[in-house]
Amino acid sequence: MYQETWMNNKGLVEEKEWVNHIKQLNPKTANLKNAIIQSIEKRIPKQKFGIMFSGGIDSTLIALLCKGHDFICYTAGLENSQDLEVAKKAAKDLGLTLKHKTLSLKQAEKIIKQTTKIVGPDTMKVGVGSVFQAVMQLAKKDGIKILFSGLGSEEIFAGYERHLNSDDINEECWSGLKQMWQRDLTRDYQIAKLNGMSILTPFLDDKLIQTAMAIPGQEKIIKNVKKYPLRIAALSLGLPEEYSFRPKKAAQYGSRFDKAIEKLTKQNKFKYKADYLKSLFNLGVLFSSGKDSTYSAYLMRDYNLACLITIKSENQDSYMFHTPAIDLTKLQAKSMNLPLVIGKTKGKKEIELKDLEKTIKKAKKKYDLHGIATGALYSNYQRERIEKICEKLGLMVFSPLWHIDQEEYVETLIKSEFKIMIASVAAQGLTDKHVGKIIDTSFLNHLKKLNQKVGLNVAGEGGEYESIVLDCPLFTKQIKLDYKIVKDHHSARLVVVKSVLA
Repeated sequence: MYQETWMNNKGLVEEKEWVNHIKQLNPKTANLKNAIIQSIEKRIPKQKFGIMFSGGIDSTLIALLCKGHDFICYTAGLENSQDLEVAKKAAKDLGLTLKHKTLSLKQAEKIIKQTTKIVGPDTMKVGVGSVFQAVMQLAKKDGIKILFSGLGSEEIFAGYERHLNSDDINEECWSGLKQMWQRDLTRDYQIAKLNGMSILTPFLDDKLIQTAMAIPGQEKIIKNVKKYPLRIAALSLGLPEEYSFRPKKAAQYGSRFDKAIEKLTKQNKFKYKADYLKSLFNLGVLFSSGKDSTYSAYLMRDYNLACLITIKSENQDSYMFHTPAIDLTKLQAKSMNLPLVIGKTKGKKEIELKDLEKTIKKAKKKYDLHGIATGALYSNYQRERIEKICEKLGLMVFSPLWHIDQEEYVETLIKSEFKIMIASVAAQGLTDKHVGKIIDTSFLNHLKKLNQKVGLNVAGEGGEYESIVLDCPLFTKQIKLDYKIVKDHHSARLVVVKSVLA
């Protein structure tokens, strides 16, 4: 299967590699028309291929320069889609084979749901990605495995409003190119991968980027006409003025998928599109009974919280997992009206990761999960290993507490009416007398003093203390418990004797 230079056999290159690569593409003067022709011609595969076609300058120019080869253009949109109508006219005028589909709202809803599960509930990504998903489904029916995309043209030729309003157009172009990895490339590659297809992006060709970026920024927008050099080049290559200078809306608007999302949001009685999309995304929460995982679930409550996932470790000093009062997760899950998936591990370093993967895989299958939420604050050890497992299982990872200010975080927990009990201590300044205490303003002030005195992490991220949540806004009932305290050298922990919901 054909892969672009910015992909490797495992998927996309790392974001860091992509950014460094873009930085190295210093501008060099060259002939723009030749660079465009060469970039497209060298990518034309021997097998039959497709072109994502909207009637805009990017896709129409690609189609024009591919004439003589075996390909089909594909377009999809809702009723009154501007792209759909222009694409049909352009295909007729240029003698191109076009497969198109006008989607009903119900059909669009299905596409939107599929796309949300792939790229996450990001309004912009779902809007653009839904067009991509719809086109790929059309192409798959014809056995097409490779699709040309016009991605990248807007960045190198200054096609966005932010370019028009920039003091330094080319600097804005470079900035946009660096951000494409996270904003565009991962989205399109994820969709293509799940459809068993590859995408070709001639406007992200190294030589073409160099050529385009050698053009002074002020020459890329003339009399408010964006992408001016590309339009002139297209005109001289034989593309009619109607298409060379067609002012085009972004894909989600030209296809009317944005309107579909808006209508579905209202139909499902949501105020915001983002909240509607979140409701389509099944999320599992790695849950330990402590404040971090519980607050993470609270922050992600607008998603469809499908289940909680708990790992019971036999090793009280596990590198990965919270162990004090771990059995309370059953009561907490019941109070949140959420199913609980429990996995077990002996807690041996690295081996415990296999047990975690097995448990997440089980939860994914049972509850059709699309992502996992974690309570990671600063631990790269935990976060990186969870992300590696989820990437393998095709799940997105959300860490809403990552690098949050520790003092503000604990203050927020108190203000948000989280009733949090200290379950264990293992740090200078904390003794067995603190076990069983509720984290309130007084206790927070004590933690702040210890932070200033001995550097204790106020949020307990370094293992200075562990916690259990007895009540919070997600609970229908709070937990009441009896416990005893077990001391061991310089640490102490709480052992639950009896616990009930009340």
